[in-house]
Amino acid sequence: MDFERLVRQILSVHEHLALRATKAVNLSLTLRNWLIGCHIQEYELRGEDRSKCGERLFEVLANRLTGYGLPNCSRRQLYRYVDFYRLYPQIVRTLSPQFRRLLPATSSGEKVGTLSPQSATPAIPRDELVNCLSYSHFELLAAIEDPLKRAFYEIEAVRGTWSVRELKRQIASLYYERSGLSRNKKKLAGMVDAKVEHAKPALSIRDPYVFEFLGLNASEVMSESRLEHSLLDKLKTFLLELGRGFCFEARQRRILIGDEHFFVDLVFYHRILKCHVLVELKSAGFTHEYLGQLNTYLSWYRAHEMSAGDSPPVGILLCTEKNHALVKYALAGMNSRLFVSRYQLELPEEGEMRAFIEAQLKEEIPGRRRSKDGT
Repeated sequence: MDFERLVRQILSVHEHLALRATKAVNLSLTLRNWLIGCHIQEYELRGEDRSKCGERLFEVLANRLTGYGLPNCSRRQLYRYVDFYRLYPQIVRTLSPQFRRLLPATSSGEKVGTLSPQSATPAIPRDELVNCLSYSHFELLAAIEDPLKRAFYEIEAVRGTWSVRELKRQIASLYYERSGLSRNKKKLAGMVDAKVEHAKPALSIRDPYVFEFLGLNASEVMSESRLEHSLLDKLKTFLLELGRGFCFEARQRRILIGDEHFFVDLVFYHRILKCHVLVELKSAGFTHEYLGQLNTYLSWYRAHEMSAGDSPPVGILLCTEKNHALVKYALAGMNSRLFVSRYQLELPEEGEMRAFIEAQLKEEIPGRRRSKDGT
């Protein structure tokens, strides 16, 4: 053994066990959600007091579970777990004895699933699906109503080791429909394979379901870079120390828009302006996409987080690279002159923010040069 071989062996050990750990977490999360769906289905069929909640079962159950702090147990999510169980009943055959003990019991005392579930023969064995795909894959697949189309994406996702993002991209690109219309399906498949994003442990652990299941904070997982992570820490302190009414609420606040999760870097409530202040930090030059993203968050907050007497939320977008610090304020359609004047008075000035960002960049990146125009 030489030194280079030693390095390669250590890397191999790390990669192997990291992949194994990721698969174990994904398998546990998948089975957790499948078992939740199984228990709800069994209660709907045989629950002694099921008439107590009636049609409000999912709403009442979601409130109760959320009150206990269980992650991802909203009313909508519980419906998805039941759909997942109904679409993939043969997952029961993949359960080890330790998981079988978690199955609900029937009135006869037998565990649900001891008899073979009635289901169409799967294109891929269920144990292979469960071991190769994460719950987020299954959630995308379960949303596909056509069984043949769903089977097509199951096969392709497993064969191509697609990441969740890749599966979503291929469904949106109508890959199934394009494949059906294509005369040369192998050529089309080759073109797709050449561009796909493969599932990796680093990508899997960034799945919002995974880190909530593990009890991790969003900021521990979702930070895009060490630079942004450090700057956000200092930016939070800086804004609070201004003493102009900033009250800290959250970092990497997760919001659900449709079926997608998004994260707001910093969220404050301003007690003087009586509005939320959303801060987004980008370690790149300003683009209109960043402003569009921030405006989307503002619109969501305006629709879901404003209380009686609140003013519309305000957004601050900070862009830090290419030797400049650019600050943009998104007024989000505020027309009141009084509010705008108070807004200009209470929030930090652009020059103040620019100076802060520049100072922090010098500290984080020693020897960073200033451009000729002084930025």
